[in-house]
Amino acid sequence: MEYEGSNCCEIAIARNIKRRPLEKYIGMDVHQATISVAVMDAGGKLIMECLLETKASTIVDFIQGLHGTLSLTFEEGTSAAWLHDLLKPHVSRLVVCDPRKAALLKEGNKSDRIDARKLAELLRTNQLKAVYHGEHGIRTLKELGRSYLTVSKDVTRTMNRIQSLYRSWVQTQSLPRSACPGPSQ
Repeated sequence: MEYEGSNCCEIAIARNIKRRPLEKYIGMDVHQATISVAVMDAGGKLIMECLLETKASTIVDFIQGLHGTLSLTFEEGTSAAWLHDLLKPHVSRLVVCDPRKAALLKEGNKSDRIDARKLAELLRTNQLKAVYHGEHGIRTLKELGRSYLTVSKDVTRTMNRIQSLYRSWVQTQSLPRSACPGPSQ
């Protein structure tokens, strides 16, 4: 294929520009049942908005359907650790941000769609402060320690309750003193 007024290098450069994967910035406003998603390009143009079910297969299918270099963000919350572990292998950059430090999120109208857009914009302009999400092993160790403390407290509370019930049961029984077993007088 011959192009008038151009040489081979210009053609190769033009083809590489067209094939170069686009950088995409994804903002997610995560809730228990749904996730509002906004996707922006490097120029700040909103490419897509959608609402996803908070289900692992749905989220991964959506991310895998996007092409290019993907940067993703969402706010720290109850699902943040799970979502971090789920999405980290599928994106080139993942930022779990502190909602208290993202000043732009506090301004203006509030809705899930608007928050997702603002998160994508803050990620694109590199204005988000990341929250540390450590290695999976450390998180598991912390969860096990927390579970142990909870179970220990539950056992102590239950034993105290049983003792209290036993004492109240013994006090309601009116046995004569001579009928109670014990050292003889």
